[in-house]
Amino acid sequence: MNDFPKYLERLRSGDTSTNPFLDFMGMILEQLADGYARFRMPVRKAFIQGSGVVQGGLIVAMASETIAHAVMTLLRPGEGIATIELKNNFLATAREGDLIAEGKVFKKGRTIIIGDCIVSSGSGKPLSRTTSSVLLLSAG
Repeated sequence: MNDFPKYLERLRSGDTSTNPFLDFMGMILEQLADGYARFRMPVRKAFIQGSGVVQGGLIVAMASETIAHAVMTLLRPGEGIATIELKNNFLATAREGDLIAEGKVFKKGRTIIIGDCIVSSGSGKPLSRTTSSVLLLSAG
């Protein structure tokens, strides 16, 4: 199992080496608090699909990663997580600028954690809403 508290401390200090996916996506951590995470991701030309808008799967991946980080803020050393369900509703499209993802833990149970994320444009326009169910893997 990972030591997520230690991982988050490294991430807060700017070290993304333990999560290359953040660099791949260009996701920048803006804030972490108990049960909360916020990331920013500049839209790159490579993110635009054939109809001229950001490919939806990238928005969902951003939301999934943001929810996971919100969940990680509540974990103890040795605990792990695995996404068991993910649902997304697209609300609007984006073509340029920054995407902002804000993830929150809705409920933390003994074995299941439910998280929500809104991805918005840099101007605050909601682009998608994602809900995820995450399995809590015990330290023992």
